[in-house]
Amino acid sequence: MRFVPPPRHDPGQATAEYALVLIGAAVIALLVIAWATDGGGAGRIGELFDLVLGNVIDRASQVE
Repeated sequence: MRFVPPPRHDPGQATAEYALVLIGAAVIALLVIAWATDGGGAGRIGELFDLVLGNVIDRASQVE
């Protein structure tokens, strides 16, 4: 019977991958914030909020 060593566990790689995911999420969040504040997104966000709130009020008024 041949001895097969267990697979190596490299916790440093998981930590690096986790850090890269966090950096990617932070970059996306910053791009969204920049778009919402300077890129004309503020008006679109306001329209979206008005639409959602209007739909909620309409559905609430239909409940008997």
